[in-house]
Amino acid sequence: MRVELAPSIGGSIARFYSETSRGQHHWLRPATNAALLSGDAEGMASFPLVPFCNRIRNGRAHFQGREIRLPPNRGNSPHTIHGFGWQHPWNVREHDEHSAVLEFVYAGGDWPYPFRATQHYRLSADRLDITMEVKNNGPDPMPLGLGHHPYLPNRRAARLTVAVAAMWGGDEEVMPTEIQQPPLLARLRDGVALSEVIQDNNFIGWQHSARVDWPALDGPATGLVMQAASPLDYFVLYSPAEHDFFCIEAVSNCTDWLNLKNVPKEQVGGSIVAPGEKCKVHFSLMPFFGNG
Repeated sequence: MRVELAPSIGGSIARFYSETSRGQHHWLRPATNAALLSGDAEGMASFPLVPFCNRIRNGRAHFQGREIRLPPNRGNSPHTIHGFGWQHPWNVREHDEHSAVLEFVYAGGDWPYPFRATQHYRLSADRLDITMEVKNNGPDPMPLGLGHHPYLPNRRAARLTVAVAAMWGGDEEVMPTEIQQPPLLARLRDGVALSEVIQDNNFIGWQHSARVDWPALDGPATGLVMQAASPLDYFVLYSPAEHDFFCIEAVSNCTDWLNLKNVPKEQVGGSIVAPGEKCKVHFSLMPFFGNG
């Protein structure tokens, strides 16, 4: 297996693939040359989510008496999305044949909490391990969410199996409204064809594992397992009708968690990092040929 990183494009993964007799088999949607030239993080194979995941409504929140005011950062939406680490270059701190450490240091600004973020990518024979860590460099406690945003190819042929307890329903702006237990949960548990599922939702009660299977077409059947550890306790499925990619995301906070103050913490997530302290998360991508 091989992984190509794009540190200057939001600390992203550009490509993750295996060399086969038929050429490169891409486990994540590969970045195009155009995306690499333009520096488009959303055109990469995956990018980091830091210092929060998903959206914050209108970029506004209050935390421990302090107002947070963030500018819109994607298209025409007023809701700040995916944090902002993906919109800054990262530095390569270490690298060798099998691993790399990327670093992003934020001095403070609209997000009023300075921090240092690192990503440790390690490639072994059967998996890509990704560890993210954030240190609070400021004098005040910092709210924090972490995750990654992998794009997977060939949605119309893919089958997803994942166990989750409930789903955050959303409004037309993809902002959370209520906890739901739709029939989709059972379909996801048993394995569902993503050609039948159009979603952009957060799920709670995730069992920290998700499996994708693709059928044999011009080669063997293939698949990928994503495994994570707490505090990556939440799962996001983005399966858009207009594209043939989809995203499965292991995240530590649900959409707009800072503004859902009357909701139990286990339904929204998020961490609080004391001054000088660190928060670390880890997940793995394990691809396979055949039935796994």
